[in-house]
Amino acid sequence: MTSQPTLPKAGHTPGDPGEPGGGLQAGLKNRHLSMIAIGGVIGAGLFVGSSSGIATAGPGILLSYALVGTLVVLVMRMLGEMSAANPTSGSFSAHADRALGPWAGFSIGWLYWFFWVVVLAVEATAGAVILEGWIPAVPQWAWALIVMVVLTATNLVSVGSYGEFEFWFAGIKVVAIAAFIVIGGLAVFGLLPGVDSDQAGLGNLTEHGGFLPHGAGAILTGVLLVVFSFMGSEIATLAAGESENPQQAVTKATNSIIWRVAVFYLGSIFVVVTLLPWDSKSITEDGSYVAALDSLGIAHAGQIMNFIVLTSVLSCLNSGLYTASRMAFSLGQRGDAPKAFARTNSRGVPMAAILASVVFGFVAVFFNYLSPDTVFLFLVNSSGAVALFVWLVICFSQLRMRKIIQAEAPEKLVVKMWLYPYLTWATAALIIFVLGYMLTDTEHDGRTTVLLSLLVAAVVLLIAYLKEKARGSAQKLGDGDGDRETSKV
Repeated sequence: MTSQPTLPKAGHTPGDPGEPGGGLQAGLKNRHLSMIAIGGVIGAGLFVGSSSGIATAGPGILLSYALVGTLVVLVMRMLGEMSAANPTSGSFSAHADRALGPWAGFSIGWLYWFFWVVVLAVEATAGAVILEGWIPAVPQWAWALIVMVVLTATNLVSVGSYGEFEFWFAGIKVVAIAAFIVIGGLAVFGLLPGVDSDQAGLGNLTEHGGFLPHGAGAILTGVLLVVFSFMGSEIATLAAGESENPQQAVTKATNSIIWRVAVFYLGSIFVVVTLLPWDSKSITEDGSYVAALDSLGIAHAGQIMNFIVLTSVLSCLNSGLYTASRMAFSLGQRGDAPKAFARTNSRGVPMAAILASVVFGFVAVFFNYLSPDTVFLFLVNSSGAVALFVWLVICFSQLRMRKIIQAEAPEKLVVKMWLYPYLTWATAALIIFVLGYMLTDTEHDGRTTVLLSLLVAAVVLLIAYLKEKARGSAQKLGDGDGDRETSKV
């Protein structure tokens, strides 16, 4: 084990930004961070994956979203506490390194990186499908290549260009969902002309088999289907390390997570299940949001939603590449990845970390076309439970880090986890329960996802163990050489 450093000053990044190899630049403006924080919780999974959740749990899917949303709020509160005290591009991986040991930072950092490079392939393919539908002359693989190249170039220019692209991508998502909630809400309460009042209304929550048509157990099944659409809420804490006022940015993002989850997830899903009966065929055939828009008589609802989904896909690609590269940068800084990953150019961009991440993303895209049902399916399933692993590590890190911060720099506790340590333990127990429940799920591949993710995690943990053992042996050898040199003198 290596000795752990004391808490650095807020916003500190090793090196002098602006000089080659000096460090990351504070190139993200407050408006960038605000929109990254808001847009980070709105993934393409919300638009695409919600229909299966509604079909499984009925209107009770609202409880599934509320349960996962509460989990995310609690985890983000813990992460906010640690990140406000020590904003860093490594975020929870750096905190785990400090609180639990280098093995934890190494393991969760690489697992998170692996998750996002697989997401790059999934989102690039999803975007390519939409674009090929609009312009069939360009093959799907070419569209995947084009979007990956464009967003790679954006990230290579500067962190500011990433922030600007994400500002507009996230802005479109936010405006679209806000408009959907307002228009849909008016229709539900009979205030929108031209809407069939017999179809839209609060009665859809209790009719057609009741609020829980498939029983209370369906709530937990719904949790398994929606939990992964929340991944991305932690991106703001990684990006804060490259902002002008990291501590303020983290505090603001943490404090706003409650209304973001409540409005964008619970608000929009509430509108869907009140506009249409949950068992409407159009929800599963056309998608929940397209079906809802169609029910309002909005022309070209499918194409409108395709545009919004494409924007979400591009946003996820943009942020995924940024997040993967910054995690690789942090791992490089701590000696857990090649040193080249920690080098930056004159614009403060970690080029090697970005290029390495996108190369693996391209490899995953290649496997999606070459072997979608074997190799690529393995990659997707083996990274599927990483979100829950990350949240669990955040819980255990916060339990230890609170004591460290209180002992070394109590003035940095500007964000505090509620009811510490009891609520932290309760959150960890809930995450473990969800993982355990997934092992019983064979219908939606929950068991396969957990087992394959555990397999990959075990491999990474073994590498971390061997690495620490080799590091310890090298230190002992160095100490022995030093003793021999002293005895000669």
